Amino acid sequence: MEKSSAIAALGALAQETRLDIFRMLVQSGPEGMAAGELGQRLGQPSPTMSFHLTQLRFAGLVNSRREGRSIIYSANFTAMRALIGYLTENCCAGRSKTCSQRARARTQSAGAQARNSG
Repeated sequence: MEKSSAIAALGALAQETRLDIFRMLVQSGPEGMAAGELGQRLGQPSPTMSFHLTQLRFAGLVNSRREGRSIIYSANFTAMRALIGYLTENCCAGRSKTCSQRARARTQSAGAQARNSG
């Protein structure tokens, strides 16, 4: 992934509604979700959703397709993995095993803290 593409993707996600949209599309999987349904679930009017979905599409994070009268949006999982790869490239000075172990330990620790605080 080019640095400019990473900046565009991160910029698109650096807005609350767009981050919510993208996360919802990731959760919906490759089948995606109609723009109207996304708007309903997020309590956003159609023009607002259209603006945000366009920003995500221009950043390469979502794909769209027409099904009848609806436009279905889905997360671009290839772009998402490329962004994650770009951000974690050379993690822990290239010692990926060490990086994975540290990440796993942090995740387990965070999960334990969440369970203990709830």
